[in-house]
Amino acid sequence: MTDRFLMCAPDHFEVAYVINPWMEGNVACGNNDVAARQWNALARLVGNIAQVERVTAAPGVPDMVFTANAGLILENKFVLSRFRHEQRQAEEPHFAKWFAEHDFDVLTLPDDMPFEGAGDALLDRREPLLWLGYGHRSDQACAPLLADWLDIDVEPLRLVNQRFYHLDTCFCPLEGGYLMYYPAAFDAASQARIAAHVPAEYRITVADADAFDFACNAVNCGRNIFLNRASDALVGELSSRGFVVQQTPLTEFMKAGGSAKCLTLKLTEARIPAVQAVA
Repeated sequence: MTDRFLMCAPDHFEVAYVINPWMEGNVACGNNDVAARQWNALARLVGNIAQVERVTAAPGVPDMVFTANAGLILENKFVLSRFRHEQRQAEEPHFAKWFAEHDFDVLTLPDDMPFEGAGDALLDRREPLLWLGYGHRSDQACAPLLADWLDIDVEPLRLVNQRFYHLDTCFCPLEGGYLMYYPAAFDAASQARIAAHVPAEYRITVADADAFDFACNAVNCGRNIFLNRASDALVGELSSRGFVVQQTPLTEFMKAGGSAKCLTLKLTEARIPAVQAVA
């Protein structure tokens, strides 16, 4: 089955407020033409190997371009995000409508339970497990509901660096059970939980420079990885594991705290059978 990804053109994208450290100093400093070129380049790359679907951009919600934050998908279930910041809450009805019209079972969390979708909830690629980032945007209290609704184990991970405010900015499960991540974004207990689930030979740690270039905020489709920028060392490490890395500048979106993964939401998330969960 061909993978499908949801994207939203940056027709109304701008840095209009500050809700994360990347936005500081960048309000009204964007270049719309450059943003459009960068977004289209990513869409073309992803479209070469997968199907790209589009949700219509809406005025007044400039961060709607970051479709990864729309919600969490597993099979035909879609858990709608409950954004912590008021500036993003107006995105919710747009995404709820799109997913309902495309035959997803839309599940809605309580209003007082912040949850920011596939920005903070990422499926492991080796075992039937959902990693849940919390500490900045999503509430750890979501874990029991997500586990029940999706019939999956949930492993919470506490984020401790404000620049890595979503899990997908510092943690990227990869095809074949590999994990690319930035350990310094997590507390010691969370680092230990990661190590308990992912054998050392499957863990790919990134250096500070790669982390701050959002190398972990990557789109992985099969053996292809699309990201903003990566060092020669990281590209070599990924290549040695059979991945093909394609770098495409996304600097305009980094001004708002997002990159390749943030700009996409995988629509074809299949359940990994428990029999594949081997050591």
